[in-house]
Amino acid sequence: MSDKYILRGHDIVNVDLDTWAKWFEENHNNRHVANQEVNGARVSTVFLGIDHSFGYGPPQIFETMVFGGPLDQEQDRCFTWEQAEAMHQRMVERVVAGK
Repeated sequence: MSDKYILRGHDIVNVDLDTWAKWFEENHNNRHVANQEVNGARVSTVFLGIDHSFGYGPPQIFETMVFGGPLDQEQDRCFTWEQAEAMHQRMVERVVAGK
């Protein structure tokens, strides 16, 4: 099994390198789950397409990251689109609370 993934809608599909590369080239604008300005910071959740678990636990192919403010560079990762939406909302709540 490859560590490369693409999206079909919100479904995750494990693919080979060539398929992954072509999909990423053609879908660079379709990888954001959410992007939100909150209290002077930006919370961004994106589809990474490469497993960032590095073999430890379930694949981690979505990432939420904070840019700016007290939680600058804070991040979290998950496996599904639905988890990514929830993860984004939790990070927004953390930024609003300042912790």
